[in-house]
Amino acid sequence: MTGRRSALLLSGSIGMGHDALAAACAGSLESQGWRTRTLDAMRLLGGTSHSAGEKVFRAMLGVPGLYDAFYFSALRTGSRLAVAADVAARKRIATRLRHILDRQPADLVISVFATGAGAVSDLAARYPGMRHVVFCTDVTPHRMWVHQGVDLYLVTAGIAEPAILRFRPDARVQVVPPPVRAAFYTAPGQLQARADLGVPAGERCALLMSGAWGLGPLAAAAQALGDAGVHVLAVAGSNRRLERQLAGVAARQPRVRALGFSDRIPDLMSAADLVITSSGDTCAEARTIGRPLLLLDVVQGHGRDNLQHELELGDAMVSSASAADVTRCALAALDRAKPAAAGPARAQADWETGFWAALAAAGC
Repeated sequence: MTGRRSALLLSGSIGMGHDALAAACAGSLESQGWRTRTLDAMRLLGGTSHSAGEKVFRAMLGVPGLYDAFYFSALRTGSRLAVAADVAARKRIATRLRHILDRQPADLVISVFATGAGAVSDLAARYPGMRHVVFCTDVTPHRMWVHQGVDLYLVTAGIAEPAILRFRPDARVQVVPPPVRAAFYTAPGQLQARADLGVPAGERCALLMSGAWGLGPLAAAAQALGDAGVHVLAVAGSNRRLERQLAGVAARQPRVRALGFSDRIPDLMSAADLVITSSGDTCAEARTIGRPLLLLDVVQGHGRDNLQHELELGDAMVSSASAADVTRCALAALDRAKPAAAGPARAQADWETGFWAALAAAGC
């Protein structure tokens, strides 16, 4: 597919997963001559609503069981409360999005954020020549992902299809390989990555991270792993408090290297023998590099579903978040880990082929 067609990626700034997915899609589109732009649906809410939404979500995750209750009883089923909140938010987004699309029409909109998907679907009739694709990497998309006015749903697991058909039996759903940013397909081999990062060859090394928010007691886990003889590349993401805690650990334990927000995740994964992380898009990145996973059970709601799916895919273990549990499970996972392959385990061509075939089927 060639030509200067225009695509809009509609993301949402809650964590980094949505932005990473949007970036992967944009990269594939641009490689075939498309013009792309990405908008943040949360910012389209206007005022302080975008930051308030993130604060509410963080607060819910901070209370054990609260987001589980809301997700499984309200979001997944589409309770009156969840639907009312979604309708109010997507109306505000749609008002602002309409002005943008009137000025800069798009041939294709890919929504990778549930509330954004609803806003675009509300506008679909206004732009009959525009195709709307909704892309959800959760294995059980909840009710707020599913709308009329959507030409195609992209998912990365077969089990996600019936979750969508539950609410819209006539929907067109296509399973595609999970996309990651281009840098993960061209990551260096382990020896080169370790040389660049100063990690000794032949010694055990784990990458420790938990999304952009750094969920869970990572500092204690980094300390315990370092004390157990494992070299730890510990990434705090955007969590400034965790970044300071990890810096303190690194000052006491020389096997721990503390990092804040980093754009070198492909290199860090390549250097590691094991990736310790929460369930999410980081798992697809680690599988692309070819590293086994130790999953921290710290993400409630959709995170529980995604964790179970990663275990089903294999080459993964799960741990509770306590430092002792993480260390015990990590040492066992390192004992089982196979020698790192020379290059990435997944090819970009696999994702590209599935992506473009799906778009072609949807008339894009």
